[in-house]
Amino acid sequence: MVNIFENIVNRKNTNSVKWDLNETIFGKSDVIPMWVADMDFKAPEEVLNALKEVVDHGVFGYPTRTDSYYNAIIRWFGIYHEWKIEKNWISFSPGVVPGLKIAINALTNPGDKILIQTPVYYPFYEVIKNNERKIVKNEMIYTDSGYIMDFEDLEDKFKDDKMKLFILCSPHNPVGRVWKKEELKKIADLAEKYGKIVISDEIHADLVYKGFKHIPFQKISEYVKNNTITFTAPSKTFNIAGLETANAIIPNKELKELFEKTKTRYSSDLTNIFGIRGLEAAYNYGRDWLDELIWYLEENIDFIDEYFKSNIPQIKFFKPEGTYLLWLDMRELGDEETVKDILINKAGVGLEEGSIFGEGGKGFFRMNIATTRKIIEKALNNMNEAFNN
Repeated sequence: MVNIFENIVNRKNTNSVKWDLNETIFGKSDVIPMWVADMDFKAPEEVLNALKEVVDHGVFGYPTRTDSYYNAIIRWFGIYHEWKIEKNWISFSPGVVPGLKIAINALTNPGDKILIQTPVYYPFYEVIKNNERKIVKNEMIYTDSGYIMDFEDLEDKFKDDKMKLFILCSPHNPVGRVWKKEELKKIADLAEKYGKIVISDEIHADLVYKGFKHIPFQKISEYVKNNTITFTAPSKTFNIAGLETANAIIPNKELKELFEKTKTRYSSDLTNIFGIRGLEAAYNYGRDWLDELIWYLEENIDFIDEYFKSNIPQIKFFKPEGTYLLWLDMRELGDEETVKDILINKAGVGLEEGSIFGEGGKGFFRMNIATTRKIIEKALNNMNEAFNN
């Protein structure tokens, strides 16, 4: 199984955002791309076989989601997250970000305020601004042991009557936190106290490391169960983002009707047959592959940690509790623009600068480590030579 993750798959000239847009994004082609959050590994064999069956059938008419689709979701979250989901809670979305757009338009009006915890996944900013809502920020606190929530400021923001919606990122991208039950409970209590609706982006829920446990936010209290839209997807977990298949879990009948009505208005309910079959195969048969993946990612993290400590000690990071993303503190190496220039033009390594995740991320860089050890070693050696010479 490990050989799957050691095998270098040539992704160039495959319509890959990660590998085919180097010139556009970095201004040069010879860059090792370690930015966008997809993996360089083939999907599980069971997923590939399911997709091959669709191709071999040869007819690609309009598809529909049957009980096997919903049962795969219910089974996966029931077994691995101890979360009992009912079929009528599930609403298809062509991706988490499109789902955020639908939810924002279903639950708020132009000019309303939406709260996010920064630094955070930058499409949150875009989907709020592009839909004429106002961004409110709850800046997380960077401590000697990692990021924590600023609950005092969070409550101040919840008090605002014009703040209609809070977007939770759980596990958190880019800082890699897997929120503890007591942290989620504090959010749930604030939401109930001030009557707020929560959107919980849980796309990284399955990518959690040893010693940590993802807790679905809707499990925290009856209030948040009935006032939260949770987004899930197999895309990050099994490297099938290109199949554009996600789901919103909405127990509240009225919220679900609002979501469905808005989704219909945007003509966003047409399912991809490959997404249907890919999800079913991944959730029904992909657990062994995922277990091996998490082990391999942990090995990558340990390798990078030791490498930086031995060769570029100015680069620091807290080992992530979840996701395959490292949040590198590179502030000791210079200002963000200077470091970015060295990374691209001397090291030939493409990372994402922290400032795009929020002002508090300036000087940090996000590194995607879901690739082979050989590619990681090449990137680190390039960085070592660039920063030490």
